[in-house]
Amino acid sequence: MVKIHRRPDKLPVGSLLTLVGGFLDAYTFVRHGVFANLQSGNVVLSCIQIAAWHPRAAALRLIPVGAFVVGVLAVELLGTPRAERFVRRPLRLVMGTQIALLAVLSALPGGLPAPVTTVTVSFVAALQFSMFTTLHDAPYATLMTTGNLRQLVVALYQRVVCRSPDGARRARRYGLLVGAFTGGVLIGVVCTKWFGAPAIAVAAGMLVVVLVLVIRESHQLERAAGERPPSP
Repeated sequence: MVKIHRRPDKLPVGSLLTLVGGFLDAYTFVRHGVFANLQSGNVVLSCIQIAAWHPRAAALRLIPVGAFVVGVLAVELLGTPRAERFVRRPLRLVMGTQIALLAVLSALPGGLPAPVTTVTVSFVAALQFSMFTTLHDAPYATLMTTGNLRQLVVALYQRVVCRSPDGARRARRYGLLVGAFTGGVLIGVVCTKWFGAPAIAVAAGMLVVVLVLVIRESHQLERAAGERPPSP
């Protein structure tokens, strides 16, 4: 597997992305009763419908799963050597695609069929999940809180029981991520109930901020690399 986003994320970027992850899950569940981020919930709900002999309902639950798979494959294709020759900055392309899709979704009529929303959000979520995987020197997830919560508990154990200074630092990071996801869910619920379908524009706006931060960081790294003296 070729990685096209090699630079670890910093805490502001990771927190904002996790905020977006919570928002998207709340948005799709409040509007359509579907989890459009990670797909475990949709697989479970689909199996429940199959057991109840409701094949059409089961198939509808699996549509977001298919969109998620396509998003993951899209990122993998962008990481191939052939694609790298044509796409100089794949991260910006992916984030621009996310923002554009969510912006279009916010402008569409609210009475559209549910799969239009869930497929779009699942595809966007898959792009984000595949691109952003490392926070500083450790793995993290921007679409769920389970893994980050586990890391938080382990870090707290290391700090309290093992007296590890590194455990305190990691606990602060993962605590912020868990809080960001929770805050994103709350914001998503409130905005979706107040504004309906256009509320998804809030997530697009958050991603614009992330894109600005990523571009600024890239420029800083490029300037630092240009100022570094050549190796002997």
